[in-house]
Amino acid sequence: MDVAREHDVQQSEIHQWSDTFIAFGTQALKVNPKSVEAVEQKELKWHCEKMGDRVLQIEVLKKAETILSEEESSFYD
Repeated sequence: MDVAREHDVQQSEIHQWSDTFIAFGTQALKVNPKSVEAVEQKELKWHCEKMGDRVLQIEVLKKAETILSEEESSFYD
């Protein structure tokens, strides 16, 4: 295959990618769109929760930094 040579990839790897693409595409076409939406909503909820966790961690670290800075400055006064 010209594509394999052009991108320095083995032909077997391209065939494997193609087979995987077809297998997953076929499976996706069999899935009920409502179930896909439910999975996407579940993933979105999970990501939002993780983002909320990260925001909380950042706020706690900022508060801790403020407290430590105040303690440090009062130590040197």
